[in-house]
Amino acid sequence: MKQIRLRRRISSGFAFAAALFAAAPFLSAQAQQQHAHVHGQLKLDVAIDGPTVVINMESPLDNIVGFERAPKTDAEKKTVEDAVAQLRAADKLFAIDPAANCKLGPVDLRSGALGLGNPDPSEPPGHADLDATFSFNCTNAAAAKFIDVNLFAAFKGTRQIDSQIASAQGQFKRQLKRPAVAQANQPVRLSWGK
Repeated sequence: MKQIRLRRRISSGFAFAAALFAAAPFLSAQAQQQHAHVHGQLKLDVAIDGPTVVINMESPLDNIVGFERAPKTDAEKKTVEDAVAQLRAADKLFAIDPAANCKLGPVDLRSGALGLGNPDPSEPPGHADLDATFSFNCTNAAAAKFIDVNLFAAFKGTRQIDSQIASAQGQFKRQLKRPAVAQANQPVRLSWGK
């Protein structure tokens, strides 16, 4: 009887492995699709670990400055300069729950088109991105239950934010949409927890 159970476990293990290998092309395509460059959408990954809150952002450059290449005119250069200044002042874009008592730490901006940081070498030409990592040092990061996000007010090209949050309470997915015109300049709350 034990031999029959062992054979069933082995054969079901092989079946699982075969299914996993068969799904590999789908999973790879899905991973590429998740990194797809979609105008109006940006991705935020929030990690709360120890005394830090780290926010990783991936966005088409168009969402941030209105074009996807190096700036050509003085007006475009000014637009880029203003956007970079806003991103470097990330504590104005992301207001973390006061219970966590966080202060802005290092900000890392990456964009090949803008010559910032070490950009993603696989970025297709003509579809430039701006990626960023915002680190916050906190006295009680685990107490954070929300972040008030001001990206819609700051960057008019952003219509949707897809977020993943990893915290001590668990892992969560959230989607934020651009608010109606009357609330367009108000922050949108990204919350998590049970």
